[in-house]
Amino acid sequence: MSMNNRMWMLVALVVWATSTLAQDSNQYDQISNKRFDPATFLWYDKPAAEWNEALPVGNGRLGGMVFGNALAERIQLNEDTYWTGGPYNAVVKEGYKALPEIRQLVFKGEMKQAHNLFGRTLMGYPVEQQKYQSLANLQLTFKNTGEVTGYRRWLDLKTGVTSLQYVSGGVTYKREVFSSVPDQVIVVRITASKPGSISFQANLHGVRNQEHSNYATDYFRMDGDGKDELILTGKSADYLGVAGKMKYEARLKATTEGGTIKVTDRDLVVENANTVTLYFAAATNFVNYKDVSADQHKRVLDYLDKIKDKSYATILQAHLADYKQLFDRVVLRLPVTANAYLPTNERMQQNMTASDPQLAALAYQFGRYVLMSSSRPGTQAANLQGIWNNDMNPAWDSKYTTNINLEMNYWAVESANLSECAEPLIQLVKQLTDQGAQVAKEHYGCRGWVCHQNTDQWMVAAPMDGPAWGAFTPGGAWLCTMLWEHYLYTQDKQYLQDIYPVLKGAVDFYMDFLVPHPNGRWLVTNPSTSPENFPASPSNGPFFDEVTGGMLPGTTICAGASIDMQILSDLFGGYTQAAGILGKDAGYVSTVIAAKQRFPPPRAGKDGTLQEWADDWGQLEKEHRHASHMYGLYPGNVLSVSGTPTLIPACKAVLEQRGDGATGWSRAWKTALWARLRDGNRANKIFKRYLKEQASPQLFAKCGKPMQVDATLGMTAAISEMLVQSQEGVIDLLPALPDEWQDGEVKGIRARGAFELQFSWQTGKVNRVEVMSGQGSLCRIKPGAALQVTANGRKVKVQKAKDGTLTFPTVKGQTYILQ
Repeated sequence: MSMNNRMWMLVALVVWATSTLAQDSNQYDQISNKRFDPATFLWYDKPAAEWNEALPVGNGRLGGMVFGNALAERIQLNEDTYWTGGPYNAVVKEGYKALPEIRQLVFKGEMKQAHNLFGRTLMGYPVEQQKYQSLANLQLTFKNTGEVTGYRRWLDLKTGVTSLQYVSGGVTYKREVFSSVPDQVIVVRITASKPGSISFQANLHGVRNQEHSNYATDYFRMDGDGKDELILTGKSADYLGVAGKMKYEARLKATTEGGTIKVTDRDLVVENANTVTLYFAAATNFVNYKDVSADQHKRVLDYLDKIKDKSYATILQAHLADYKQLFDRVVLRLPVTANAYLPTNERMQQNMTASDPQLAALAYQFGRYVLMSSSRPGTQAANLQGIWNNDMNPAWDSKYTTNINLEMNYWAVESANLSECAEPLIQLVKQLTDQGAQVAKEHYGCRGWVCHQNTDQWMVAAPMDGPAWGAFTPGGAWLCTMLWEHYLYTQDKQYLQDIYPVLKGAVDFYMDFLVPHPNGRWLVTNPSTSPENFPASPSNGPFFDEVTGGMLPGTTICAGASIDMQILSDLFGGYTQAAGILGKDAGYVSTVIAAKQRFPPPRAGKDGTLQEWADDWGQLEKEHRHASHMYGLYPGNVLSVSGTPTLIPACKAVLEQRGDGATGWSRAWKTALWARLRDGNRANKIFKRYLKEQASPQLFAKCGKPMQVDATLGMTAAISEMLVQSQEGVIDLLPALPDEWQDGEVKGIRARGAFELQFSWQTGKVNRVEVMSGQGSLCRIKPGAALQVTANGRKVKVQKAKDGTLTFPTVKGQTYILQ
């Protein structure tokens, strides 16, 4: 194809995107103002061939994956509290009695013996945890009236509505699907251009585990008036000796304009309707992690009763009002090229060779959409798959993995202006302190609370999976740094008062758990691990793990892993600041500060890389997916270009050694790390390879084959870091801008200190900034250009530093203009 022909084709696509799609006054005009915005619009010319290609909808509690098949639609459904088992406790009594011997073995270098003793005495029981479950599938089978043409499906991030349109038998058919927060239902709207053209069968069925026939007891039954409703009920499976106590009910309610509707023995049948609206409601008996006494039947009836007198238009408008007040807060504009109007899957495949900067804006906004759709106040926190899970045996149980993945899910929640969506995470951490305190006492003989590398809906906190993974004690401490970040962004002292006991409890544990290193200078964690990497320590190598019953390439057990000490540095630092702000525990704070001063400092090893362990060891796996000892660079605040410049070459050496590949979440982390190193081009290169190699067509991340939302959300955070950084008390604009992003604009991005920013740039230089002060904090900002500051048209007195930092006081609610 000639260049001219190619250009004409791209022009035609742009015309189609901005006019042909906008012709649909019932859908596209109504929800998108006749605009095809490549920063907020995903579209495809084929239906999903598999689950990983379907488009997600969610309201934090109810999730759906929409395949978009014209004649045989499938919508896979989830409810966020449907897990195996029920409330249980994994604490092992008096495990602490073996702790002194384990520590002695570690300090003597007898790591394998320490590993197996830990496995025999300190592992939780059961050793594994419970699984997040798939709830149901809605299948719609349409009468085939002719060849399908003009097919397209899309997800409009500005509305949270996924749609499809096609022509068959001379009739244009359209479908809209969304998950409503105000009304707590998933809505499917089906329309046609010719009256009486809609005929289909709907089936609602559960998901059975083929390996364990008793794993789930989903079944169908008919209830109600028997004319317009399908009902599905069931219970969770017993697993690992934990009784399945979760009960659920799901209902599909249909309304039509014209035509007929009836229910047969298993199907809801619609004939010759003009318009059909389906409402899916579901609930479980879950109250909280130790109470499953709710009435799932009454809950579902209440949801449907609430909408029985509402029109589709009313329900849609309520959804849009709720959705847009969150999503519309942030706008990101990057340079637009012709490729931006290609189908999203083609954009992703071509982005390595054809410039499409606006694809980064789309990935950024899709991450915001995923977080909004899987984490809302009152719901469970987003798990490994958010709320979208197709399996009864999901990869890694679709749990909460706290040695990177759960935290990554929420890295962007503050900077991307979705602070309310952090509430489920905050509640999760509070609930973890229950069993966490029991584990601290019984497993370690310590005060406070602790959580290891995983938890589930039942908020267990004991070590799991085996010592190679389970000996990671700072999972809860890492989560506490996320709670502190929420305060840094909001400056909400009432909130800080609320979480102070949680922070102090985590510190209490480590004040008891830390022990002197044999060198006599340091305080270190023991036992410790660096997730999930096997050190090339003396005599480490293949051995039989008594817990897993298999061979391991080595043990991860050590003392004072770098990630432990970096997380604790942030935890102790945040706690002491919180205590000072609230005027609490001054004497105790002094002892905490003294302990922190004895932490082993970050340092470079003999190979030039930042040391991952207290001892200068190499690693058994050359390009390990984790970069645990880089926590202090990102998301932590222990290492930085300006604060620890002599260690930056060692940080870069680690990233060069690990490479730019591995899993989706690993690439997201590396993108953010290179952003903190102020190398926007390297960060962008990793991001683009991730889209091509580690992301599904709808921008969900993959960890191998399985979907995980961590990288999807982590990339949103990484893009924020490329545009704004504020971890060192200064708002630094465009610290890692890629060459491809030379012109752009962002509105609504947030910085620590409760500041909301809007700024634009040309040829890589900021030309205008608006700073809204949420709490009246002192503003320190480095715009990268000589700008004057005004408020209400009046010049503001500013202190200017040699490095270009501007400092000025602010008033709560006031907007300041830099230009």
